[in-house]
Amino acid sequence: MKVNFNKRDPLYEQVVRHFKEEIAAGNLIPGQEVPSRRELASQLTINPNTAQRAYKEMEEQKLIYTESNLPSKITEDPCILEKVQNELLEEAVSSFISAIRPIQLPLDKVIGLLKEKYEDSVLEEKEEKND
Repeated sequence: MKVNFNKRDPLYEQVVRHFKEEIAAGNLIPGQEVPSRRELASQLTINPNTAQRAYKEMEEQKLIYTESNLPSKITEDPCILEKVQNELLEEAVSSFISAIRPIQLPLDKVIGLLKEKYEDSVLEEKEEKND
């Protein structure tokens, strides 16, 4: 597991966001076991208390669950999984709108270019996987 940390957001929040992104992308699947808190801290070279705080936050958001002494797992709740995707999408769209609003382009032009660029990126990703 690799996370590119920034210096402005708390580390535990960045870990939670990374898990959300991996869940939304389908890289972490419902019911999949996640590393222990110590393993995660070691993998990411972060303080174990930071990993513990991230897991506590993810449990509160119901992204992961832990049954007795078993390893923590990704939620299987479809409502939570959809909520994660929607949250990330809304954040990205809001950021995009804030960035392009000063340009004052017609909406149809923005949507057309967005669709084109998105389709191009999907094709590029498929080509990279095939290489």
